[in-house]
Amino acid sequence: MAQTRPSVSIETSGRELITPKTQQAIDRGLAFLAGRQHPRGSFGSESRYRRNVAVASLAGMAFLSAGHTPGRGRYSPTVDLTVDFLLSSAQPSGFIIQPDSAGHGPMYGHGFATLFLAEVYGMSPREEVRQTLRSAVQLIVNSQNKEGGWRYEPDGREADISVTVCQIMALRAARNCGVAVPKTTVDQCVDYVKQCQNTDGGFRYQLNIRPTSEFPRSAAGVVALYSAGLYEGPELERGLAYLERHRPPGDALRPDGHYFYGQYYAVQAMWHAGDEHWRTWYPSIRDELLARQMPDGSWTDFMINSEYGTAMACLVLQMPNNYLPIFQR
Repeated sequence: MAQTRPSVSIETSGRELITPKTQQAIDRGLAFLAGRQHPRGSFGSESRYRRNVAVASLAGMAFLSAGHTPGRGRYSPTVDLTVDFLLSSAQPSGFIIQPDSAGHGPMYGHGFATLFLAEVYGMSPREEVRQTLRSAVQLIVNSQNKEGGWRYEPDGREADISVTVCQIMALRAARNCGVAVPKTTVDQCVDYVKQCQNTDGGFRYQLNIRPTSEFPRSAAGVVALYSAGLYEGPELERGLAYLERHRPPGDALRPDGHYFYGQYYAVQAMWHAGDEHWRTWYPSIRDELLARQMPDGSWTDFMINSEYGTAMACLVLQMPNNYLPIFQR
């Protein structure tokens, strides 16, 4: 988080890219999510993810991105319930988890939950949120492995690029709202992410296995560097060039197990890059997502659930709003 960020023209924001049709799709998506929230604040009809903290956090982020915050906006009660659910999920160790709905990688959930709570705390300082956030950040710092990354469990044994981006984004959001983050933690993360980059500009999953590049984790790798405070350099140039070779083709029906995950990070990468990267990428993914929306306002994700897919789609579509500090240039 050390480099000085280059100035970006305000013309690159592209708020006008959210067309009336796009806003209608967002509104329908948020209404779907609000209708799927459980009384205790979690989201999801599928039992495996019914109380998953990652799904809840991403859904909460989708509402924050629309300007609905604690005490403000039509969906402020929905946001408040989400906050309460995540606070109730925090363990004495700082780990934010619901063990019965943790999925295969609990640190994903912890990272997204920490990110959401940091954004909430920046908008509405609340002592319980601050305390939970500080403990959550400390758990992330303590569980960084010797390579500089993170993996599924907070044990510091392994690392992969996918879990790592969740943690560095959470740390960046926490730092933005005044929670201390050690510089050494960030520097070690940057070193790890850079080592994961392949010669084609994409990123491998882990340092010693799966050396091939894939679009979803490569988008995550680029965002990890931006979140750590790198705004220029050869690693970003190569990474963006790799992503540009995978621009959304407009195929609304193509199967892709990590579709929403990849597009969530890719649109952030292009937003941070700005200028032509952003102004050509966003319309492509916007139009593709509009074609994918279901009649009930949801987006379907077959690997997790529709609440996850809908939250991710709404986050992508609302990127030009520029409401959340973590997404701001």
